[in-house]
Amino acid sequence: MLLALTLALSPLPPSGSAETFACTPTHVWDGDGPIWCAEGPHVRLQGIAARELDGSCLPNHPCPPASGIAARDALVKLVGRPGGVGRYGHILVEGPTMECRRFGQSYNRVVARCVSPIGGDLSEAMIRTGYALRW
Repeated sequence: MLLALTLALSPLPPSGSAETFACTPTHVWDGDGPIWCAEGPHVRLQGIAARELDGSCLPNHPCPPASGIAARDALVKLVGRPGGVGRYGHILVEGPTMECRRFGQSYNRVVARCVSPIGGDLSEAMIRTGYALRW
């Protein structure tokens, strides 16, 4: 119900063949993902761009003022609580299962909009707080 209400209020691309799936977050890389899900997918948040961890912005992407580390830490708080640092530098997280809506694929990641019981629509929350820009 929360997902349906939030997605109905959020500016989303046409639904087409979008599918909904569960994601229990286990790791976060940076402010726009990927978020590793216990169920398997790695999620790149749809519709936003955040700085990279080194502070750079990708070519042809919007470049928000917040640092990459600040954006990553903000996303961690929206999905759960930090539980340490993984062997590749990602933040381990413990959080409740989110509902996500798939909109495509980017490399080995699912592009999706996710709604967390903690942070609501993650893409909109990251934009609203200034850690990411709409893309």
